Amino acid sequence: MPRGALPKSQGKSLIILGCGYVGRRLAEEAIEAGWSVAALTRNSGKAEMLREMGVQTVCADLAESGWHAAFPGAFDVVVNSVSSGRGGAEQRRRSYVEGTRSILRWAERCGPAALIHLSSISVYPQRGGEFVDEETSTAGVGERGAVQLEAEALVREAAGGSGRGSILRLGGIYGPGRTVLFAKIKSGEPLSGRPDEHLNLIHRDDVCAACWAALDVLEKGGVETFNVVDDAAATRGEIASWLAAQAGVAPPRFDGTPGNDRIVSNAKIKHALGWSPGVPTYREGYANLLSR
Repeated sequence: MPRGALPKSQGKSLIILGCGYVGRRLAEEAIEAGWSVAALTRNSGKAEMLREMGVQTVCADLAESGWHAAFPGAFDVVVNSVSSGRGGAEQRRRSYVEGTRSILRWAERCGPAALIHLSSISVYPQRGGEFVDEETSTAGVGERGAVQLEAEALVREAAGGSGRGSILRLGGIYGPGRTVLFAKIKSGEPLSGRPDEHLNLIHRDDVCAACWAALDVLEKGGVETFNVVDDAAATRGEIASWLAAQAGVAPPRFDGTPGNDRIVSNAKIKHALGWSPGVPTYREGYANLLSR
């Protein structure tokens, strides 16, 4: 079985809290492997789709405690994949920090479970094309990254040295149904940022594979942090120019707004978990998506 493939298992259980783009694919793969799956989402439309898939689903706000009673039993694996739903600073804090607090309160009552916490490379504030890994300083990070760090700290604190958890810092996610960048380029819309800044991407299916690979380290106890990005280390300009060529349009303009510019390393997860991206760069990923 390749590393990053979910083992076939009857009787194993998974709950996905904040079940959106990545969560739905996790649910599909878990069901295919024979796991029982439960989920929470605040979107009623997504809740109905999940129920049709055979997922026990509750539609609720993760930060509230009302959903706790709906899932009274222990699960083998808990995935926190909540998003802020494009909200502002207040909504981000509610989703990531208060949502994580809610999960940990619920987990404390339900008994021990392995927790996979999906975070973001937004915790790295570096610019100038600096190389960063999991040991790189996060000092000076902005508000978006700060709330992610606060949520991560809650997970580590709750583990208390005896819990089991993996924190996955994800790059920019793309995949089936999520090709906004290509659509903007095709329409001629200016892109944010500068063409010389690096853009660290990851395909949705490789995020799922990283979650399953993380199950290995969860057996050992403690909390480990891993960056989950592909191998491209490409600039915004490189990616945009390649996509423009596929669309048969001129390379896009950038608005010049300065942003983070760092090359995020995925060496740790490769070495520790044997994971590697099945979609190593944006070229393979988008070529497949655009051929559909």
